[in-house]
Amino acid sequence: MMLRWVILALLIGVCVSVDVKEKKEGEKSKKSESSSRSRGWGKDLKWAKDYVDALGKTTKSHKPLMVIHHLEDCPHSKALKKAFAEDKTIQKMAKDDFVMLNVVEETTDRNLAPDGYYVPRIIFVDPLNTVRADIIGRYPDRKYAYSPTDLELLAENMKKVVALKHTEL
Repeated sequence: MMLRWVILALLIGVCVSVDVKEKKEGEKSKKSESSSRSRGWGKDLKWAKDYVDALGKTTKSHKPLMVIHHLEDCPHSKALKKAFAEDKTIQKMAKDDFVMLNVVEETTDRNLAPDGYYVPRIIFVDPLNTVRADIIGRYPDRKYAYSPTDLELLAENMKKVVALKHTEL
């Protein structure tokens, strides 16, 4: 009889330890999945899988969406990515105040390319899923382009988008 209780206790202990291990592995998998989606733009940020996922998260969280369009082999994209990832202010705002999505394949949604299909470009979408075509960079021929020297303007635009949440929406 005592042997049965010992075997039962061992069996329960094994089951609990396997369950805990599976939960930890699941959490690691989710974290590494989001990290791999960062593509170097910020490993500590939570990245949406795709545009549909991002819009859902935006609606649910009431946070605006920042969509970064880039190409892995584009020198301008690489330079902006490096500066973006190293800027503590932008990383903090991105982490705390935005749903983040970066895409390397071009979208067919014309709203995400209001003035053309170039990279890098950053488009903001408010929590009502409206593309904020009024939040632009400083280049008249590529309104949504930013360069590494434009991070101060990008930070200002990020603040504008967050402020819209409190005034317009």
